[in-house]
Amino acid sequence: MNTLFVICAGLLAVSILASSMSSRLGIPLLLMFLVIGMLAGEEGPGGIAFDSVDTVYVIGSLALAIILLDGGMRTRAENFKVALWPSLSLASFGVLFSALLTGLAAAWLLDLHWLQGLLLGSIVGSTDAAAVFSLLQGKGLNLKRRVSATLEIESASNDPMAIFLTITLVEMLVSGQTSFTWSFLTMLLQQFGIGAVCGVAGGFFLTWLVNRVSLDTGLYPLLITSGAILVFAVANIVGGSGFLAIFITGLVLGNMRLRSLQNILHMQDGMAWLSQIGLFLMLGLLVTPSQMLELALPALAIAFFLILVARPVAVLLCLAPFTFSWRERVFISWVGLRGAVPVMLAIFPLVAGLDQAQLLFNVAFVVVLVSLLLQGASLPMAARLCRMEIPPIPEPLHRTSLDVVVESDYELIVYQLSDTNWCVGVQLRDLQMPRDTRIAAVFRGRKLLHPSGSTRLELNDVLCVIGHARDLPALSRLFSISTTQRHLNNRQFFGEFILEGSAQLGEVARFYGFDTPDDMAGMTLAEFFIKQFGGYPDIGDQTEWQGLTWVVADIEDGWIQKIGLRLNRQTDGSATRR
Repeated sequence: MNTLFVICAGLLAVSILASSMSSRLGIPLLLMFLVIGMLAGEEGPGGIAFDSVDTVYVIGSLALAIILLDGGMRTRAENFKVALWPSLSLASFGVLFSALLTGLAAAWLLDLHWLQGLLLGSIVGSTDAAAVFSLLQGKGLNLKRRVSATLEIESASNDPMAIFLTITLVEMLVSGQTSFTWSFLTMLLQQFGIGAVCGVAGGFFLTWLVNRVSLDTGLYPLLITSGAILVFAVANIVGGSGFLAIFITGLVLGNMRLRSLQNILHMQDGMAWLSQIGLFLMLGLLVTPSQMLELALPALAIAFFLILVARPVAVLLCLAPFTFSWRERVFISWVGLRGAVPVMLAIFPLVAGLDQAQLLFNVAFVVVLVSLLLQGASLPMAARLCRMEIPPIPEPLHRTSLDVVVESDYELIVYQLSDTNWCVGVQLRDLQMPRDTRIAAVFRGRKLLHPSGSTRLELNDVLCVIGHARDLPALSRLFSISTTQRHLNNRQFFGEFILEGSAQLGEVARFYGFDTPDDMAGMTLAEFFIKQFGGYPDIGDQTEWQGLTWVVADIEDGWIQKIGLRLNRQTDGSATRR
């Protein structure tokens, strides 16, 4: 028992410490966990013999469920306005197209039966939520909301399709079937339908329960986790998709008024990291590197075909009906990250005892390694080349829920002032703070000050502000430190001038010296942009008109509030020179 504890704790500690090297080496964090597991395995220096497929399946399913719960709780409901249908298209038809194309290529390269090739395509056909959530957050990328929401919702909701295809094909191969029947479609609708219903019902019930019972603060995250896993298990038992159910449960919980929400999110963050580390360590221990070397060339060919051909074709077909620029389509194609789910699904043929099961597992593992190394490591560069980044939203140092009453939604929000904050040197009475917010305390060095209207803020002051979650953007603009790269500086990104979305286009045209058709002069800038752009706008979207670049700078409740104006060339008239 003690030996087991030493091994588990040691691997966990090494993985956590290695995470600090990930950004410096430019290696995706999840790949490091896999490599540490492989080094600890029977063919590595660790020499640990681990081949319990059943253990990996049980613990891995639980870890994936917790990861999806955390991802759902951090997905904002407003993202569905811009990304629901595109992401569902990718999560269903995208997986199907990727699986079909990759399966045909695999059957040819590995000399397999077409059903076995399609099984391999289904195993590696879905993007992985753990990989996408971890890399998008870990790289500190602030992507356009339409793109980031599409990627996150797709990765969290496409597992049911991949799992369904994998289980169906395994059953067909076990029973000797060689063609599909109508039961395929029936099972698909059952998985999605029951999973969605269980997720919504579980989310609302847990919200009601957490807000009704009075517990110690540390028990609320445990209640949420245990309840969500119960939803996951029940959905599986009644024939639905447990993974879809637990993601929707988290989505409902994260977007409702929930007692101690911020404290729950802090705890969930740690549990999600523990799940990711444990899952990838186990998968690394399970693999035998020497067997992968025998298949290196065809496996690499399949991986590159999936990344460079199958995924882009699937994205182009699935996003054709929607308003995405070609740069956004290219970036979404590139961020088809494979992670733990394909390796987990590759265990199914092993459990079923299929012919070529070990071959399928080894090829799937190579595909995951290539995806994490090639796509994961190049994510920041791809985001910059495709111009997907937007200036980051300022964030506080810390947030904590204040459970005065559940309906109050008050939080304690902590900021520290730097020389980039204009409010340094300003008296508190002169600050234009949102209504119903108060500065409860000011720390200056080791001193606690009792703030009054005459208190003058100084450099490095730490402010403890009590306010509502809805006022966070306004408070963060006042007090947060926003460190950005030069190309994401507001003036560089949005343009030299920030204009109100309600301004009249005709008045702006007279001031900046360009002509406007009579039928457009009465439009507001927001109406003009929507007409020019031809779709649902997002922060960072831009259009060229009259030799100027118009960039959406702020959106509230789905309507453009501010538009940036970038002067590409000198237009006629003195107004431009002003």
